Amino acid sequence: MSGKSLHRNGSKGISRRGFIARTSSIVGAMALSGQVAPTQARAAVAAGPIQNGARVPVLVIGTGYGGSVAALRLAQAGVNVHMIEMGMAWDTPGTDGKIFANTTAPDYRSYWLRTRTKAPLSNFLGFPIDKDVPKYTGILDAEEMGGIIVYQGRGVGGGSLVNGGMAVTPKRQNFGAILPTVDADEMYNTYYPRANAGLGVGLIDPNWFQTVDCYQFARVGRKHAQRSNFPFVFVPDVYDWDYMKAEVAGTVPKSAVAGEILYGNNAGKKSLQQTYIAAAKATGKVTISPLHRVTSVSPASGGGYTVAIEQLNTDGSVAAAKSVTSDRVFFAAGSVGTSKLLVRLKATGVLPNLNEEIGKGWGDNGNVMCGRANHMWDPTGKVQASIPCGGIDNWDAGGAFAEVAPLPTGIETYASFYLSITKNPNRARFSWNAAANKVDLDWQTAWKQPSIDMAKTIFDKINSKEGTIYRTDLFGTNKIWGDHLTYHPLGGAVLGKATDNYGRLHGYTGLYVIDGALIPGNTSVNPFVTITALAERNIEKIIATDL
Repeated sequence: MSGKSLHRNGSKGISRRGFIARTSSIVGAMALSGQVAPTQARAAVAAGPIQNGARVPVLVIGTGYGGSVAALRLAQAGVNVHMIEMGMAWDTPGTDGKIFANTTAPDYRSYWLRTRTKAPLSNFLGFPIDKDVPKYTGILDAEEMGGIIVYQGRGVGGGSLVNGGMAVTPKRQNFGAILPTVDADEMYNTYYPRANAGLGVGLIDPNWFQTVDCYQFARVGRKHAQRSNFPFVFVPDVYDWDYMKAEVAGTVPKSAVAGEILYGNNAGKKSLQQTYIAAAKATGKVTISPLHRVTSVSPASGGGYTVAIEQLNTDGSVAAAKSVTSDRVFFAAGSVGTSKLLVRLKATGVLPNLNEEIGKGWGDNGNVMCGRANHMWDPTGKVQASIPCGGIDNWDAGGAFAEVAPLPTGIETYASFYLSITKNPNRARFSWNAAANKVDLDWQTAWKQPSIDMAKTIFDKINSKEGTIYRTDLFGTNKIWGDHLTYHPLGGAVLGKATDNYGRLHGYTGLYVIDGALIPGNTSVNPFVTITALAERNIEKIIATDL
């Protein structure tokens, strides 16, 4: 077995009970960053949604990785910050007493304003698995655009609510191709370590991994990789591994071991709610307005920016329209949200001085999925922990890194399942469609072919060695590759092009991008640690020079 560990990435949500159980670890994280005061945190939370006509020093659009970093560090610097979040707070149990729905039983909480689910796997054992659900401001947005479905988290904590928590730092030798204008030394010496500490990144206990039933699927994946001479690497994650051990022992409510992941984890996962956002709230200087959507940011006559906001009902209708003023605005609505908003504001003349790079350089991080049908002597296990802990690294030779992913169906499938991240060179552009009054993305499904070819450098070889075949029943009828989606949208407001080298938007003082829109399309691994580390770097500079 390869004892190597590679840094890679992901994150999610938790029950009130689980939150209380881990207060000590959060307080430790706060102490690390110089905060405390739970009473202040309660006061901040109780402040309620932003009021029409309010003026704030800093407004952050979005509560994902970049926005949460910005809010925490600005608050620690003494600045009052208001965060606007389109999704829900996810702090109140639903009709079943749990905050989040299980992966295998999606309900009204599972999808963002859809009337039918849109699961990444559309079929299983020959049957379609999507079903009708009530229209609701649920946690997972399956946004269809330009030949691709982009999965995004909706709620306080953004993508950290719905990802697998794989917290990977790219290999140093690949960094120059990811962010060519950023000093690698400062990232690897300062900002990646800071991000990993702030996110609570940890690694599975390799000895525990060897024997526990819920990672039988990963051990099979490791065996097949190594028999074809591919390195298997353990991947860091933000799940609480001690909690998972207790899940297996049956001493705490099950979350990952019960298959919770796609629609939130009720316990165990250290989403941003438990890390950066908890620390930010504890300063007493950060307030959050959930179910609020920013529709416009325009220069205000008296300085600063007028921000138009819609307060939403849970059916997606508009409850109220608000206008607030902020001295500075940070765009942190995710690669898609930030890019679409900026493209529209430039094209419609609201922010005409934004440059021509707005909307360019968008990529899917080379995501492609597949399954393999194993022999009967290689069962992958009825119980599979929903948190991936390892992968197959063929980046240097074949341009692919493959997560050995779970398929937590509750039955034995004899299937190995993978999400590959590949060196796909194709980049798309967001543009304004005036006739339809919306932003389009020009991605083409055919652009996934390089990703398929790169993933095949791993799986064709394994199938040949093992005498196995690809599954053809997971993504439709007789379809091998999940080439219709991405979990890792990146780019659209690229660092050093649409912005300066620290995320300041060209053309406007006091407007910043601080999320995945800054990264041009690929990080070679799961991206959220890189998004977090880049935000740490940029906000430190902005605080030092702009405030």
